Amino acid sequence: MPTYDYKCPKCLNVFENFHGITESPEIKCPDCGTTSNRQISGGAGIMFKGTGFYVNDYKSAPSEKSSAAPKACASGGSCGCA
Repeated sequence: MPTYDYKCPKCLNVFENFHGITESPEIKCPDCGTTSNRQISGGAGIMFKGTGFYVNDYKSAPSEKSSAAPKACASGGSCGCA
């Protein structure tokens, strides 16, 4: 069951409520008793713990092919790429 954020339109109290998706979203404010509005959330944050989540973890060592000088243009440089 998800936790929803609510904000009371009367006293502006912000609170959380844990209930099922199919349950009624009409929740009373614990401070003043007014029916509160469910807030649109930005979603849950993702936390990566441990190793293996970094860009450089999966890079292979540079090969000698990739470090070689680039080949000359087939047009002899007349295309302006050199």
